[in-house]
Amino acid sequence: MFVGMARHGYVYILANRQHGTLYIGVTSDLVRRVLEHRQGVGAAFAQRYGTRRLVYAERHEHIADAIRREKAMKKWRRAWKIEAIERLNPAWRDLWTDIHNWT
Repeated sequence: MFVGMARHGYVYILANRQHGTLYIGVTSDLVRRVLEHRQGVGAAFAQRYGTRRLVYAERHEHIADAIRREKAMKKWRRAWKIEAIERLNPAWRDLWTDIHNWT
């Protein structure tokens, strides 16, 4: 990456099941990070609660924007997080197979 060149970022939500435990994260490489979670080498929280199903993701042009969004979403009420997931993914389908087309 060149100096001064902005990197894009992703905010994502993992769940262990529909309406189950949620994990919100941020990354510049969504495929790599979700794969880490799926292999059990992601965050300790995600390992402990088995949140490996990608149920939500949004792309931001700049990683700084994604980080701000992640911090804001972590402060949201649980109901708001569920509403965001269900707007994008009403069936809580695992989006893992879809993300290769997004990156």
